[in-house]
Amino acid sequence: MTSNIAIAKGALGNIPPVSLAFWRWLVVCLIILPFVYSEIRKNQKYILQELPKLTFLAFTGFGICGAFPYISGLTTTVTNMSIIYALAPIIIVLFSGILFKEKLSTIQLIGVITSFAGVSFIIFKGNWSNFFHLNLTLGDLWILGAAISWAFFSIYLVNWKSKFSIFARFTIMGLIGSIILFPFYMIENFYFIPTQFNNTFILFVILASLFPGVLAFTMYTKLQQLIGASLTGLTVYLMPIYGAIYGLILFGEVFHYFHFFGAALVLTGIFLANKKFSK
Repeated sequence: MTSNIAIAKGALGNIPPVSLAFWRWLVVCLIILPFVYSEIRKNQKYILQELPKLTFLAFTGFGICGAFPYISGLTTTVTNMSIIYALAPIIIVLFSGILFKEKLSTIQLIGVITSFAGVSFIIFKGNWSNFFHLNLTLGDLWILGAAISWAFFSIYLVNWKSKFSIFARFTIMGLIGSIILFPFYMIENFYFIPTQFNNTFILFVILASLFPGVLAFTMYTKLQQLIGASLTGLTVYLMPIYGAIYGLILFGEVFHYFHFFGAALVLTGIFLANKKFSK
C-alpha cells in the first residue's frame, strides 16, 4: 500500500486519480484472469449467489480504496497518507467489536484511543485549535475515508466465505470494482481532467498494477499462508516508516514534529490494540 501511495503522489499532474484507479484494476484483472478463468467458469453458478457480497467488497476495497488514495495525493503528503492509513488495523479492531461482538480488553481500548489521538494529531498538524477552525487538509480526509473503507473490506472479506479461491475472488472483485469506477472515470474525463494516453500514463498504470496490485497481493497472500492473517496484518504498521522514507527521498517532503509524535502514538496504540496476538 505504501508503494501505491507513492505512485499516487508521483502521478500527480500526469494522470487523473480516478482514471489511474480504473485502469489499474482493469489491467490487474487482465493479468490474473488467464490463471483463474477455468475456475471462475467452472463455478460461475456461484457468482450470482455471491454477487451482493462481492459487490460490497469491490466497492469498499477496489472502488473507494482504489480512488481515494489517488485523490488524497492531490492535496496531502505521502508521509501523512501513510501514517493516517496505518490507522486501518485499529479501525478493524474497533468495528469487529461493534459488528461481530468481539470484545475488546481494557488495554485494547486504550490502544484504539491512543491511535485515534495520534492520527488526529497529524490531521490537525499538532495544533488542536485547528479542530475548532476546521483547518484541515482535504487530502487527509480522503485517505482517512480510504482507511475506514479498507477496514470494512477487511472485516467482511474474512467473515464472508466464498466458493472461489482467493485469486479467483480477487479477480472478480477487481472486475466489479472497475465497473463501479467506470462512470466516475467518464465524469472525470469529460468534465474535469481528460486522460492523456501517453508513455507516462502507460508507465504509471503498469507500476500501479504490478507492484501494489499483483505482486503485493501475491506476497501478502503467501505470507498469510505462512504465518497467519493476524501476524500478516501487522505489516500494515510499517507504512508510516516506509511512507516517510518515500516522502523524503522521492518528493523532498519535510518530516515535521507532529509527524513524529503522531506516528509514535499510532504505533503505540497499534501495539496495545493487538496485544492479544502476542500471547
